[in-house]
Amino acid sequence: MTLSWLVICAGTLFLNSVSADCNFTSQTVTCETSGKNLSNIPTNLYQNVTMLNLKNNKITLNDIDKEILQSFIKLTELYLNENMIIVLYNNSFCNLTKLVILDISSNRISTVHKTAFAGLNQLSVLNLSYNMITQLDSYTFTSLKSLTALDLQHNSLRYFHIKSPFKLIKIVLAGNPWTCSCDLLDLQIWLTASSVTIENENNTICTFPNTKEKCSIKTAAIQPADCKTEQASLENTAASTSAIKLKSSAFLTARTPNITENNGTHAELPLPGKSWTFLAGVLGFVLSITLLIFMAAKCPTWYRYLISYSHRRLEENDSEMFEQEFSADMSSFPTLSDTNNENPISLKKIHTFVPGEDGFIEDKYTDSYATEES
Repeated sequence: MTLSWLVICAGTLFLNSVSADCNFTSQTVTCETSGKNLSNIPTNLYQNVTMLNLKNNKITLNDIDKEILQSFIKLTELYLNENMIIVLYNNSFCNLTKLVILDISSNRISTVHKTAFAGLNQLSVLNLSYNMITQLDSYTFTSLKSLTALDLQHNSLRYFHIKSPFKLIKIVLAGNPWTCSCDLLDLQIWLTASSVTIENENNTICTFPNTKEKCSIKTAAIQPADCKTEQASLENTAASTSAIKLKSSAFLTARTPNITENNGTHAELPLPGKSWTFLAGVLGFVLSITLLIFMAAKCPTWYRYLISYSHRRLEENDSEMFEQEFSADMSSFPTLSDTNNENPISLKKIHTFVPGEDGFIEDKYTDSYATEES
C-alpha cells in the first residue's frame, strides 16, 4: 500500500514538473521544454498544445518522435532547433496540418527526403539554416502551398534546381559554397524573374569558379546559350552511349543461344570462350591415352599378336627348297600309334607344291592330311 502511494506521488510530481513549463491562455497552450537534455519528445504533454519549444535537446526525430508528434494536431509552432537531427525522413510531420512555423535550424541535417514536409499545408515559415545539407530539389517544397519564407543559409549547397514555381516572399541563401555554373542557371533565372527578396544578398556570392568568386549569384555572368550548347553536348553523349550499349546488347543477344526452361521461358546462355575449347581438347587427349593404356594392360595377347605379326609373300623359286626341307623334317618323325595299340597310322607322301595363279604357293599337304584323318 505504501509503495503504491509512493508511485502515485512520484507520477504526480513528474506531471507537475512538465506542466509547470506550459502556459495556458484561452486559446493557446505553450510548452517550454528546452535545455532539458531530452533524447525523445515527451509523451506526457497536453494534446491540445499549440506552441511546442524543444530547443537545445538531443532529439533525433526518429520513428518514436514522429509518432508522438502526430498526436499534437493543434500545433501551430514547432521549434526543434539545436538538437541532433541528421535526416528528415518522408512524412516526418504529416499530421501537423495546422503548423505555421517550423524551425529545425542548427542541427546536423545532411539529407532531406523528397516528401519530408508532406501534409504541412498551412506552413508559412521554414528554417533549415546552419545544417549540412548538400543537395535540395524544389520538389521537396511542392506540397508547401502556403510557404512564404525559406531560410537555407550556412549549409553546403552548391546549386539549387528550381523545377516548380515558388511563391516565396523572402529567401535566405548566404553562407553556401555556390558554384556559379550552368547548374545554378535556373535558380538565377528564378531569382531575377520573381519578386522574392534575397535577405543578406551582399553575402550571397559565388565560391567557384575563381573567375566569378565574390560575385552575387543573382548577377553572375552565366550565359544561357553556353548552357544550352553544353546540355545538348551532354545529351548527345548520353544518347551515343545508350545507342552503343543497345547495339552491344543486341549483338550479344543474337549471338547467344536460347534454351527453353521447364516453365516455358527462354534463358540465354553466355557465349563459350576459347578456354572451353582448350579444355575440351585436353580432356579428349587424356581420355584417348587412358583408353590405349587400358587396352594394352588388359589385352596382352592382342598386343603380342600385333607386334609379332609379319607377312611376307612367298616367291615361286622358293617352292623346291621349301619342299626339300619339309620332306626332311617329316622323315625324321617316328610312326605314331594311338592309345589303344591299334595299327599304326603312317603319313603318306606329300604332294609337291604347285604355285597358284595368284603367285602364292598352294599348300596341298593340308588337304591330304585332313583327308587321311577323316
